[in-house]
Amino acid sequence: MFTDTGFPQSLIDELEEKTGHKFIGNIAASGTAILDELGEEHIKTKSLILYTSADSVLQIAANEEIIPLEELYRVCEIAREITLKEEYKVARVIARPFIGSAKGSFTRTANRHDYALKPFDNTILDEISSRGYEVVGIGKISDIYCNQGITKSIKTKNNDMGMQEIIHIAKEEDYKGLIFLNLVDFDSVYGHRRNPFGYKEALERFDIQLKDLIEELKDDDLLIITADHGNDPTFKGTDHTREYVPVIVYGKELKEPKKLHELKTMADIGATINDNFSNCDENSSLKIGNSFLNDIK
Repeated sequence: MFTDTGFPQSLIDELEEKTGHKFIGNIAASGTAILDELGEEHIKTKSLILYTSADSVLQIAANEEIIPLEELYRVCEIAREITLKEEYKVARVIARPFIGSAKGSFTRTANRHDYALKPFDNTILDEISSRGYEVVGIGKISDIYCNQGITKSIKTKNNDMGMQEIIHIAKEEDYKGLIFLNLVDFDSVYGHRRNPFGYKEALERFDIQLKDLIEELKDDDLLIITADHGNDPTFKGTDHTREYVPVIVYGKELKEPKKLHELKTMADIGATINDNFSNCDENSSLKIGNSFLNDIK
């Protein structure tokens, strides 16, 4: 919505008045490129860097040595409140802290924080947790869902940490519930930065850890690997790419390889997860998406 024009001056004025900070940028840009473009000005003036992208996001970047994290988070909380207005209705506000002192040295840190729109209704996470199951969000999952339906949140700094956490939980003999893991490096570290060699190495590390995870799965566990968008590290530009995303399903009770039909919506994955816990067609109040659980058994 604001990709071509930037955010309205009325939004910027209100944000400056309520936060006490000035803002520079207000353009659609790559999160790494805009640091090289405006990072030195930010350090000199202490004005915060504000930008958007092809997605419905308002991102605010600040050097951790210039603006303390707590202050950046406070500013983003105010931005979240402002952008809930109907005329803006931005899906996410993202705090983008970075370090470095000059162009070419700026690096975003793992202290990113997302402020999403709260789900408008119950989600599959609510459905599962309301039945007494645990719902563990690993990575930025709790941020994306505003912690709704999450019984435990675990923050991570990279893919390796995320995989270590999910393997650790899978080892628990009495764990019953959903583990929802986001592997952020494929997107933010290698995809957006168009680094195919780093992407390859991350896939190879993930493949090794995936074997470790599979070894810990119980007989009735279901593992689903997918993505919410493409981010081809060989493609032009720095934005998300639009190829079809994979859906890979594994479980020890699945007896033979099968090819899934092309799904119409990601809601089919949510319906399948819900079905796996409770036969959603009979018990669930949520009727979004079509479960493919019976197709793979």
